Amino acid sequence: MGLTPSFCLTFHTRKPTMQIETPPTERTTPKPEGERRGLVLVNTGEGKGKSTAAFGLALRAFGRTHVHGRKVRIFQFMKVPSARFGEHRMFEQLGIPIEGLGDGFSWKSKDLERSGQLAREGWERAKAAILNGEHFLVVLDEITYPLIYGWLPLEDVLHTLKQRPRDVHVCLTGRRCPQEIIELADTVTYMTLVKHAYKAGVPAQRGIED
Repeated sequence: MGLTPSFCLTFHTRKPTMQIETPPTERTTPKPEGERRGLVLVNTGEGKGKSTAAFGLALRAFGRTHVHGRKVRIFQFMKVPSARFGEHRMFEQLGIPIEGLGDGFSWKSKDLERSGQLAREGWERAKAAILNGEHFLVVLDEITYPLIYGWLPLEDVLHTLKQRPRDVHVCLTGRRCPQEIIELADTVTYMTLVKHAYKAGVPAQRGIED
C-alpha cells in the first residue's frame, strides 16, 4: 500500500520533540562537605544494566588501587563457578577475583534445596570478605534473588552491612531489592525497563548479555 501525499508531507515537516537547553554556567548543587566513607550501593529494577553497572564500578575501583591499596572482589550468587561469560574473561585477565556461587537459573535447578545451600555457603564467603577489611569494594551480584527466595537470612545481610569496616564499599544488584536494604543504602539506582530487544524477539547475544 502506497503512502498518501498528506502522510508524506506530515512526516517530512514534523518538528523534533527534543528540547535544546542552555548549558549551566554555574554549579547548581552544593559541594558535599562530609567525611568520605564506605558506601552501600544498590542497582535494582526491571531494566537491563544492573550487573553491568556494578562491573563498571569494579573496574573503576580497581583502577584506583594505587590510591586505596586494597582489593576488589566480585561474588555472583546466581552464576555457576565454571561460568565463562565476557566479564569472567576480562576480570581474570586483570586479576580481579570473580566467583560464581550458585548453580544457574532457578528453573534449571534439579535440586532447589541444594541451590539454597550453595547460596548460604557463598554468603559466608562474601560476608568474610566484607568484614575482613582487606577490600575496597565487594560486589554482591544478583544477591536479591536468594534473598527473596528465602535462601539467605535478610537480617544477617543487614547486620553485615551495618557492621562492616567504615571504609568498605559494597554494591548489591538484582531485581526487587528488599525495602530494608534500600533504606539502609547510601546510593540506590532503579533501572527502568523502557524497551528491551529480547521482548522484540532478539535472542541474547555474546558480548552484550553474556
